[in-house]
Amino acid sequence: MRRPYRKMNLDERRILATMLQAKATKTKIAEVLGRDRSTIHREIKRNWWHDDDVPQADGYWHVTAQTLADRRHLKRRKLEQHEDLRKEVIGKLKTGWSPEQIAGRLKIEPRAPLRICHETIYQYVYSDSGQSQELGRYLPERQRKRKPRYARKARDRAFPLETSIHNRPGEINDRSQFGNWEGDLMIFERAQGNANVATLIERKTRYTLLLRNNDRKSRPLMNKLINEMSPLPAEARRSITFDRGFEFTSWRELHNGMGTKAWFCDPQAPWQKGSVENMNKRVRRYLPRDTALLSRPNRYMKSICDRLNATPRKCLGYKTPAEAFRDELMKLERR
Repeated sequence: MRRPYRKMNLDERRILATMLQAKATKTKIAEVLGRDRSTIHREIKRNWWHDDDVPQADGYWHVTAQTLADRRHLKRRKLEQHEDLRKEVIGKLKTGWSPEQIAGRLKIEPRAPLRICHETIYQYVYSDSGQSQELGRYLPERQRKRKPRYARKARDRAFPLETSIHNRPGEINDRSQFGNWEGDLMIFERAQGNANVATLIERKTRYTLLLRNNDRKSRPLMNKLINEMSPLPAEARRSITFDRGFEFTSWRELHNGMGTKAWFCDPQAPWQKGSVENMNKRVRRYLPRDTALLSRPNRYMKSICDRLNATPRKCLGYKTPAEAFRDELMKLERR
């Protein structure tokens, strides 16, 4: 059973500092203080003193550690003291923004009530006040069940070597070229039938498309992708990277239908298309596995897309995917 959380006090920090100087292990320190080993590790990491002018002074000093901890606590209270800022942050969390996105956007918003760092937002979310409002459930990264390691069989014949992700050009890998996408299929509970959602994300701009389908067969899915993406300029739909699911075995249709190249991850290696995997986590907040997908109108799917594409991203300098995607299309028009 987990120990109830309590703040570390000055006496505990004194014991910790003394035991560290005596070369005691973190496990031993945790036993003496009645704390989890992870708590000791985190305390040392967060409150370790670094002195650039006098490197010999580097170390864990209990009084200094207490001062650093107190300062962080005061920063967290910034949200408790300023109602306008608190409402702004909570509102953005509830619309799906991450703490990094909120903090980054506040820095560039001229009418922002105050500025705040993302760590302060995280601390508030996990504080007593944040937990009483259940703010943690609005964070983008949430635990999910692991799939069995060998849940899917490799289909080497359907995906020849020349389509391997290891042969993918460097300009796709480093995201410098516009028009290269990652794709995946979101599956729902058996009671919902074969209905599914195809997720597509453009690697450079993180612009996202969600396409609802009534069939998991590969050819109808490829036709759906062609119908939705063919209106885009050819340079905006150069390639799509998939995993080796049976849903993508008709990948040749993409090239025949609109000239789009297909690339494939290694077997059981979905992390090789990490952008779309992370996006799926965000989409699951709006479309959990028990969603009755066929009862959702198309405007609901569009509203999810609009919300995701209107959320600023740190990797884009806190521009939104919609803004970044539009900029790239305008560059193509000016050529």
